[in-house]
Amino acid sequence: MAQYALRVPESLYQYARKLAEEEQVSMNQFFVTAIAEKVSALKTEAYFLERQSRGDLAAFDDWLSSSPDEPPIEGDEPPK
Repeated sequence: MAQYALRVPESLYQYARKLAEEEQVSMNQFFVTAIAEKVSALKTEAYFLERQSRGDLAAFDDWLSSSPDEPPIEGDEPPK
């Protein structure tokens, strides 16, 4: 496991310390979880941007127009 010395502003450190205590986790676990959440959010954003770049709006419109023109199934009506 890698180690990294992290410099944190005192005010942020104190707030993180308070939250870690409330969550009953160590500061190390709190910071590792925070980093993991940020990495996950960035990876998710990159995934959807990549998927978006492969999208074809004209093909999507064609697909939608080929759908049957029927009323929604009971329970799937749009809200009023």
